[in-house]
Amino acid sequence: MAGGSFGPTGVAKERAEQYQGKVTSYVIIACLVAAIGLSSPSSSSSLESKNLKWVLFTGGVTSMDEFLDQFFHTVFEKKKQAHESNYCKYDNQGLAAFTSSLYLAGLVSTLAASPITRNYGRRASIVCGGVSFLIGAALNAGAVNLAMLLAGRILLGVGIGFGNQAVPLYLSEVAPTHLRGGLNMMFQLATTLGIFTANMVNYGTQQLKPWGWRLSLGLAAFPALLMTLGGIFLPETPNSLVERGLKERGRRVLEKLRGTKNVDAELRDMVDASELANSIKHPFRNILQKQHRPQLVMAICMPMFQILTGINSILFYAPVLFQTMGLGGNASLYSSALTGAVLVLSTLISIALVDRLGRRALLISGGVQMIICQAIVSVILGVKFGDNQELSKGYSIVVVIFICLFVVAFGWSWGPLGWTIPSEIFPLETRSAGQSITVAVNLLFTFFIAQAFLSMLCAFKFGIFLFFAGWVSVMTIFVYFLLPETKGVPIEEMTLLWKKHWFWKKVLPATNHEAESNNNSSI
Repeated sequence: MAGGSFGPTGVAKERAEQYQGKVTSYVIIACLVAAIGLSSPSSSSSLESKNLKWVLFTGGVTSMDEFLDQFFHTVFEKKKQAHESNYCKYDNQGLAAFTSSLYLAGLVSTLAASPITRNYGRRASIVCGGVSFLIGAALNAGAVNLAMLLAGRILLGVGIGFGNQAVPLYLSEVAPTHLRGGLNMMFQLATTLGIFTANMVNYGTQQLKPWGWRLSLGLAAFPALLMTLGGIFLPETPNSLVERGLKERGRRVLEKLRGTKNVDAELRDMVDASELANSIKHPFRNILQKQHRPQLVMAICMPMFQILTGINSILFYAPVLFQTMGLGGNASLYSSALTGAVLVLSTLISIALVDRLGRRALLISGGVQMIICQAIVSVILGVKFGDNQELSKGYSIVVVIFICLFVVAFGWSWGPLGWTIPSEIFPLETRSAGQSITVAVNLLFTFFIAQAFLSMLCAFKFGIFLFFAGWVSVMTIFVYFLLPETKGVPIEEMTLLWKKHWFWKKVLPATNHEAESNNNSSI
């Protein structure tokens, strides 16, 4: 291979300064269509998670009496009992299983999506996810029994697995280096817009009795249709085309994306990376090797921490939480719609600042604010909110304000960056496998939280917020000491970053060049 000295993964060093191009309308349109059209399945990202965009329709549906009466009658009866503890009215394993089944299906499907994404391209996974999501939305809207409802829910999970596997990779590979963070966050912006829209739809459809919940669930087919069409008509990423041997086609797409014919340096990096990637027959086995240890740790810890912020619990169960605190049905859905709007605005802040301030500054500042907000909410609920009493109107407003401030902090930090960072740090040979691990870990922990949250709320009561605040403290310390700044680093040269980090350079094996230098110095 020509073109300079090579790093640990075979990609040429210090070629990024030779990259040419500008931000073109072509790349903006591709990123917007990908992010907005693919907003339906990429839920746990941000809610989760992150979290669930359009699947969050079910978050509001679980507080609708007609839905509960038909499918979870025990919860419906418990909800009406005045003597039942405020924290335990929704504690039902059947309801929790309905919620968490989506994430388990997504976890399994994202592992299947990895070879499809690598061998057939990012668009193939996008189309698979969109079709699955369409069918799932139709089954949910027409459900006449719990089995049909669960089948639809599982298909939604398959759509999430495929979409979350492919969309962040697509955005990271299409975006130019200096704007990769902001454009990648189009994914999160679509997520937050979906959450806000879902909350508003829930607020409106709850008035349409007794079939409003069906409309709420069925409308998820609209973004799923956008996702499918986006997967069909969007261009494939140049990285994927080069990896599959379509170098000239990849060059043409790259020229359109960058608005220049002078793409030799960036294309050379892609070719070098693809040659190494194609020599790796077992990417999941390769990713366990020592030279990929930092990326593997981030692929596990970033999505795990994203879920352990508690954002899924707050956003997904927002109507339940606000009803638990004594707000009426209309007020609870209105308050959860407010948190959705706040999440949209905070994501716009992140898009504006991520490529200026960097990833670390946003993660650390967001972590500190989330800790403070969760502690204050816990104190208010602990002092003013008992098992069988309601919060006063004034304190309810204060709780909603601090939950919104928590959501703001999440929206500019762990929400988008929990996806952005893992999608940009892997070399091409392990990128698809790494993204699968990221999505699988995210969905696994989302499954655990979704399955356990209602029971945890009943057992911990106001302490549930302190539980999550403790985890936010841990993850903020983790970022401070172990996450290097990835702002402005080309995606194909990201592996060089770890060799300069004070901790990871001690973990990584020495390259041949370093070993020779050590031998010469010892002589």
